[in-house]
Amino acid sequence: MEARPAPEGEDAEGEPLLVAELKPGQPQPYDWKSSCETWSVAFSPDGAWFAWSQGHCLVKLLPWPLEGIEPTCKALECKSPYPKAEAKGRGGSKEKTLECGKIVWGLAFSAWTPSHPKKHSLRGSSASCLVLATGLNDGQIKIWEVQTGCLLFNLLGHQDVVRDLSFVPGESGSVLVSASRDKTLRIWDLSQNGKQLKVLSGHVQWVYCCCVSPDGQMLCSAAGEKSALLWSMRSYILLRRLEGHQGCVVSCDFSPDSALLATASYDTFVILWDPCTGEQLRSLCHFPLQPILDHNSDFHSNSLRSVCFSPEGLYLATVADDRLLRIWALELGSPVAFALVKNGLCCTYYPHGGIIATGTRDGHTQFWTVPQVLSSLKHLCRKVLRGRYTTHQVSVLPIPTKMKEFLTYRTL
Repeated sequence: MEARPAPEGEDAEGEPLLVAELKPGQPQPYDWKSSCETWSVAFSPDGAWFAWSQGHCLVKLLPWPLEGIEPTCKALECKSPYPKAEAKGRGGSKEKTLECGKIVWGLAFSAWTPSHPKKHSLRGSSASCLVLATGLNDGQIKIWEVQTGCLLFNLLGHQDVVRDLSFVPGESGSVLVSASRDKTLRIWDLSQNGKQLKVLSGHVQWVYCCCVSPDGQMLCSAAGEKSALLWSMRSYILLRRLEGHQGCVVSCDFSPDSALLATASYDTFVILWDPCTGEQLRSLCHFPLQPILDHNSDFHSNSLRSVCFSPEGLYLATVADDRLLRIWALELGSPVAFALVKNGLCCTYYPHGGIIATGTRDGHTQFWTVPQVLSSLKHLCRKVLRGRYTTHQVSVLPIPTKMKEFLTYRTL
C-alpha cells in the first residue's frame, strides 16, 4: 500500500498550522526601490540554517530551530524533526545580517569543499564550509561564508536581475547555476575562483527560475514563456523543450529521486513531467476557493507563483495569487491541506520535512506545519531505484509491466 495523507482533523498531520512568523523591522535607510518583497527563502541542506531575503538589500541568516520567538518557538522546537542535540552542537551560532548593497532576488546554500581553504580565508581547518549565494538586481552574485558572514566571491557577468540560483549537488558543492532577466543562464565554479564556465542561451524572455536535478544530471529553466527548457549538466546542451502550459512558466522543481519534474504557470496549472522522456504525466489545476478568501479582497487571479516537492517526494506545495498555500498528495492528484498566505511569492520545505516556509510580498516569512507520513517500503524502493536508473533503463528491465508503470510514475 502507498502512503496516504493523514486523516483530516489531526493538527500535526492535517491542516497547516502557523507556528512562527518573521517580519521586517523598521524600514532601513535605503532607496525606496529596495522594496521589502521576499522573493526567496532557503534552508541549508543540513537544516541548520535558514536564509531570508527580508528586503532593503538585506539577508538574514538564522540558526535553525529558531530561537527568541515567543510563544511560537516552542511549537517549532517540538514539531521540528531536527534533533535537539545537533542544534546544540552548532557552536552557539547566532543570527547574522548580510548587507548585499542591492535588492536580493535569489538565494541558494551549498556545502562547499574548497581545494585550498586558506586561500579563501575560510576559518579553521575544516575541509568544507557552508556558503550562501545571493543574486542581486544589478546582475551581481555574492557568495558568503555562513559561519563567519564573510564575503568570499563577487561573480560578475549577468547584465540584469539574477532571479534564481541553484547549486549542483555533488561532493564538492562548487558549481552554481544562475538565472537572469538578461535571458541567460550561467554556470560558475567556486573551485576555480568563481570562474564562469558556460553561458546558456535559448530563452527569449526573462528567466524566472532554474533548478538542478538531485542526481546532478539535468537543469530545468523557465522564463516568461509557455514552455520550460531541459539542459544536460554534462554537455550543457539543450535536451528538450517541455510544451503544454498556456501561460508563462514561473517555477519548477525536481522530485528527490530526479524522476519527476513539476512546472507551475500563470495558467493556474502544475504539470508533472518525466524529464527523461519529456512525457506529460499529470496536470493539477488550481480552482479558486472563494469561500476561504476574504470577500473584501482584491482577488482577481489564482496564478501560480511557486512549486516545490516535499523531501520524501510524496507531496507538492504550491503558492498562488488566490492567497492559498496548497499541499498536494501526488497519488491523489488533489490538495489535502490549505493555508491562507496573503501575497505569497515563494515556498520551500525544511529538508527533513514537517515544516514549510513561505515568503510574501510585504517581506514576511511564515512557517507552517505540513502533512508528513512515513513512506511505504514500495515508495522507498522506487525512490532508491529511480535515483540510479533512468526511465529508459527501467523500461528494459525483465519485470512485470505494472511494476514498470509504478517505477516510472505512470500510475499517477
